[in-house]
Amino acid sequence: MTPDDPIARFAALFARAGQDAPFDHTAMSLGTCGADGQPAVRIVLLHGFDERGFTFYTNYESRKGRDIAANPRAALTFYWPWLDEQVRAEGTLARIAAEESDAYFATRERGRQLGAWASAQSRPIESREALMAQVAEVEARFAGRDVPRPPHWGGYRLTPARIEFWRNGAFRLHDRCVYERSADGWTVRRLSP
Repeated sequence: MTPDDPIARFAALFARAGQDAPFDHTAMSLGTCGADGQPAVRIVLLHGFDERGFTFYTNYESRKGRDIAANPRAALTFYWPWLDEQVRAEGTLARIAAEESDAYFATRERGRQLGAWASAQSRPIESREALMAQVAEVEARFAGRDVPRPPHWGGYRLTPARIEFWRNGAFRLHDRCVYERSADGWTVRRLSP
């Protein structure tokens, strides 16, 4: 029987993926497409999910941030080879509330907080030494006090319109179910492998 709620189904699978995981089970591929139509995919970490969608954090001025500003439609994929299962979600990205970003930023290790200020993510830099000099400058600026969240850094939430669950099957007869959001909630269909 296929559950009616894809978020509940994801939660159960995500919990199973996290048990004795040989790799970080929060890692997901995020695909975006900028104004120029060029797609880009990278790995980001999931930092939360609920009925509203899937949340991650980044520099708003990074390539992914610029892509999202130009085209908020995106896709993400989780693949857990130790389970031989994957989940794909497609939908729209939007920034989360500043208060949510502030709360998460406050939980980050200080070094990561400083790095968020020091790095002009995705932009060219002269050298590794130049980056480390920027880190030292930021460290001096915030010496002896809490590091606030930079205005150019925060969270996005992908609100899914479609979520697909895939489990490897013998002879490539995979088990696939897709959930699509409608005005009445979610509809689910089984897909041919």
